[in-house]
Amino acid sequence: QLQASGGGSVQSGGTLRLSCAASGLTFDDYGIGWFRQAPGKQREMVATINRGYDPKYSNFARGRAAITRDNPANTMVLRMTGLSSEDTGVYYCNAQLQRTNYWGQGTLVTVSS
Repeated sequence: QLQASGGGSVQSGGTLRLSCAASGLTFDDYGIGWFRQAPGKQREMVATINRGYDPKYSNFARGRAAITRDNPANTMVLRMTGLSSEDTGVYYCNAQLQRTNYWGQGTLVTVSS
């Protein structure tokens, strides 16, 4: 299971910090990441990090987001700066290993001016 936390209301220009705790899986084996879904839009990737700690970022996140993983603690963190209204949405953490896919419950982030 994945449990996301840290969402809420953020001021425009502010910083987002989301955490996700994993349980019941061998966390080290999984590629992990954060996705988001804005109202009326499809879910999209924000950032991922593989078992080798190599991160990948979507174009909109590159340069202002950082994804990290702490394998001993079974947690992942997403930090993103320079938020705008376009960053509003439900953020989901994900863990994937071949055909096995786990999703967190989603945490709502609302960016207000």
